Amino acid sequence: MERIYLDHAAATPLDERVLAAMMPYLTTQYGNPSSLHYFGQQARAAVQKARGQVAACLHVKPQDIVFTSGGTEADNLAVLGYIRANYPRGGHLITTAVEHHAVLRTFEALQRSGYTVTILPVDASGRVRVEDVAQAIRPDTILISVMYANNETGTVQPIKKIGALAQQKGIVFHVDAVQAYGYIPIHPLEDHIDMLTICSHKIYGPKGVGALYIRHGLNVAADAYGGPQEHRLRAGTENVAGIVGFGAASELLDQERETRSMQAAALKQRLYDGLVGPETDRVHFNGSMAYTLPNILNISVADADSAVLLIALDMQGIAVSAGSACEAGAIEPSHVLQAMGTESKWLHSSLRISVGKENTVEEIDEAIRRIRMVLHSIWKKEEAYHD
Repeated sequence: MERIYLDHAAATPLDERVLAAMMPYLTTQYGNPSSLHYFGQQARAAVQKARGQVAACLHVKPQDIVFTSGGTEADNLAVLGYIRANYPRGGHLITTAVEHHAVLRTFEALQRSGYTVTILPVDASGRVRVEDVAQAIRPDTILISVMYANNETGTVQPIKKIGALAQQKGIVFHVDAVQAYGYIPIHPLEDHIDMLTICSHKIYGPKGVGALYIRHGLNVAADAYGGPQEHRLRAGTENVAGIVGFGAASELLDQERETRSMQAAALKQRLYDGLVGPETDRVHFNGSMAYTLPNILNISVADADSAVLLIALDMQGIAVSAGSACEAGAIEPSHVLQAMGTESKWLHSSLRISVGKENTVEEIDEAIRRIRMVLHSIWKKEEAYHD
């Protein structure tokens, strides 16, 4: 049985061209970037080249990019680092109810430490209203954090409008763009973004490496002390091979993003037509087809449970997710779907299907066939149980 991978929002396969760029730094180029000799300087040059590749993809300066271990660390460095450096005694923070837990739980920790937090609601599609952001702003508001696109539903937020509002009010604006980076051209300077989080393993790069863009002149404090690496914001020897892979993946993304997006959108529409279209009373679409990433489809299934669905689909060779990969072990319903006001009957049966550049039309059609087979088997058992 051919296995079909439809969980690219959790992790993408490593592109062979990215692996080729990484290989020297996993084998013969093993120097420490902080060393002054030849081997060290070769590694240092590789890190700086990657910094330039990531910066070019965002249309920013290389010196404004800080490499991290991934999106979660970058989110934490942005929120906590900015507050430590500028408002250690308190202030008002704004975020949304559908953020990744790397942001939400950081805000919860700050609230316990004495900061005031406003968590904004979203509409049924998962979008926050710019008007709600404006109304939430207070004289002591110090930071707004809104994700570019949701990791569970793919819903895209009105980032440029929120950024313009924050800039007008003199409030720093952080954006988690981990899911959006692979499909939306993001230019922080044009979008009025002060800090931006991205990571590698969503764009066919290696796991364990991410980056934080910090607007030039913005004061951010480190949370770990040691050496002067990464502009003195992240002490410790750099993950050279991972950083090189991230840079190579970003350069390829810059060249191929439009093609990848078009292909993904066509496959997503095919999935929607094959799964939601014929079963509108038993398959519920979560999100928005108007404001959405092209690669993520989130659905809920009547008379089913997410865990049962995942196991049944895996037995049929289909790899999907029930939501955020970081919350795969959670038994609670998705906080994203709850924030969207999703009916309770749909909360425990959600599936996130996310396509990638290696998926084919033939794979998608076969996936639709297998998924429908599993769904009809579950519905048949449910009907027999109630007879």
